[in-house]
Amino acid sequence: MAVPKRRVSKARRDKRRSNVWRMTAPELQKCPHCGEYKRAHRVCAACGYYNGRRVVVKDEA
Repeated sequence: MAVPKRRVSKARRDKRRSNVWRMTAPELQKCPHCGEYKRAHRVCAACGYYNGRRVVVKDEA
């Protein structure tokens, strides 16, 4: 059965766990076509445009 050779110190253990609960909100940018906020390098959910081209056809409701 595998047994740890040496006990992991509290400092080393806590360093490993330090970033577990940190969450950051995604960076948002305004869509140049419709002005809605969207994530970078993704198709706009509101208008369907990406990089100046219509990629997804959205219904005009």
